[in-house]
Amino acid sequence: MISFARGVVVQAGVDWMVVDLGAVGVRVQCTSATAATVHSGEHVELLTTMVVREDGWTLFGFLDADERDVFEKVQTVSGIGPRIALALLGTLSPDELRRAVAQSDEVSLTKVPGIGRKGAQRLILELADRLGAPTGAATVLGVTPRPGAWPDAVAAGLLSLGWSAKDAEAAISGIDAGLVAEADALGADADISTLLKAALRGLSRA
Repeated sequence: MISFARGVVVQAGVDWMVVDLGAVGVRVQCTSATAATVHSGEHVELLTTMVVREDGWTLFGFLDADERDVFEKVQTVSGIGPRIALALLGTLSPDELRRAVAQSDEVSLTKVPGIGRKGAQRLILELADRLGAPTGAATVLGVTPRPGAWPDAVAAGLLSLGWSAKDAEAAISGIDAGLVAEADALGADADISTLLKAALRGLSRA
């Protein structure tokens, strides 16, 4: 099966994108948050999982390994297929889902399109021992967290303000390229306050 896709985005919709892999272009289903992080002509790297059904093969893409892992585990629950699993990740981050399951939070789970009260109860019952505890901000494909690095500090600030790990990830990726270049050059001396404000402005426009 296809484990990752690396190439140039040809098209992007609300919850999908077409990635040019060189010899072929593949359509990848994803969450709206993932689709919103890319634009036509940009290079993208996605971790993927293939779902094979009688009526076709569908490739699902994720920005980090945690999302893909949760996507696959959610589908072990009776009555939960790939579309609802993707809707779950489009509504809740992996850690928000872990917290909802751990706290038997049916209200949060029923906010997901396609999940009713009985579906929420099944998720809580069948995922209780499979998802584990919340892990914090997810690791983006190809990026290794560095202690003290400015993205980690900005992510921590956003998490402390109540934003989800997924929101923090999207906000950091949306910071102006000029600010990012300056922060990378300064390293440990980067102005975290300015970067945090820039990330919050992005979230307020979303």
